[in-house]
Amino acid sequence: MTSILLVEDNPADAELTLDALREGAPNLTVDWVKDGAQALDYLFGRAAYADKPPPPPKVVLLDLRLPKVDGLQVLKAVREDPRTCCLPVVVLTSSREESDLVRSYQLGTNAYVVKPVDTENFHQAVHTLRLFWTDLNHTRGE
Repeated sequence: MTSILLVEDNPADAELTLDALREGAPNLTVDWVKDGAQALDYLFGRAAYADKPPPPPKVVLLDLRLPKVDGLQVLKAVREDPRTCCLPVVVLTSSREESDLVRSYQLGTNAYVVKPVDTENFHQAVHTLRLFWTDLNHTRGE
């Protein structure tokens, strides 16, 4: 079973993303967390995930503007830990700020995708991300 971790605080964006990810992917599991602290707990098997840590996701789709712990801090923590340093992380954000783009790549993101404004293009972009990261890309342990 292939899994994706979606880190998104906006419920509308999350629903659009979940719909696009699941389309044509019956064996895909998508776990959705709503802030950076939950993302770190999920990835490192802490707090609510301590008793039964989830298997590592194939890819993390990470928003930047998050409550509690922002996306750049999440990315930094993921890259600094040997358990997650090679985990593919795609920044999926509405930010077009050059500083966010540069900082994301400095911290080791695998891709930086700006969320398209219209629903159809958003759906297509997320669907394409899923196809690449779950079907075409190879990661450690495969």
